[in-house]
Amino acid sequence: MESLKRLLQDQYQIQFKNERLLKEAFTHSSYANEHREEQLPCNERLEYLGDAVLELLVSTYLFKEYPELPEGKLTRFRAAIVKEDSLAYFAKEVHFDEHIFLGKGEEKANGRQRPALLCDLFEAFLGALYLDQGLEKVQAFLDQVMFPKVKSGTFTSAVDYKTKLQELLQKQGEVKIQYQLVAEEGPAHNRSFKMAVYCDGNLLSVGTGRSKKQAEQIAAQKAIQEWQERG
Repeated sequence: MESLKRLLQDQYQIQFKNERLLKEAFTHSSYANEHREEQLPCNERLEYLGDAVLELLVSTYLFKEYPELPEGKLTRFRAAIVKEDSLAYFAKEVHFDEHIFLGKGEEKANGRQRPALLCDLFEAFLGALYLDQGLEKVQAFLDQVMFPKVKSGTFTSAVDYKTKLQELLQKQGEVKIQYQLVAEEGPAHNRSFKMAVYCDGNLLSVGTGRSKKQAEQIAAQKAIQEWQERG
């Protein structure tokens, strides 16, 4: 618990008032069942609450950040962010997997790497943080951990920015949109691609991704954002 408390304090300026609530968030049912003498509930109820808090904050973020997206695309975008694999990824990013309390059997079964378990852990932590310090503190945590990844294009596959950019530009008449490879960097197993998007020969923006398709989507996303900022 001490290393977890230091992590939260040093990285995210979070200090729980109710430390028992924090431990509950990191207690898997397998541990609770093996340590009944501690009378500590597992994190399932907090996971339920955290799921609702997360959905509200992600929905609000997407609603404000992407005013051009209709309801259906917002729903798909949100689903990509809050799905099990995504939340397990975020749990590992913040090293929560290193601090969860597991029973011996779950530990031997490599439970610390199970996406479903890590997803539940991440949501349970959000639920505990909400109860301990309110919605604004959860918002601040997501602003550090989750939303920069959303803005950088990690979930661009959920939104077709290339089509959106084409629709936006063609409102003024027929235009020619082209994507060109600018650079490839890194070793073969960890390649990154830089793609530029042009409209009638004029450079609009450049995007970088782990595939050419992702880089194109990020370039289109940036072009849309710059267009909107210019009004």
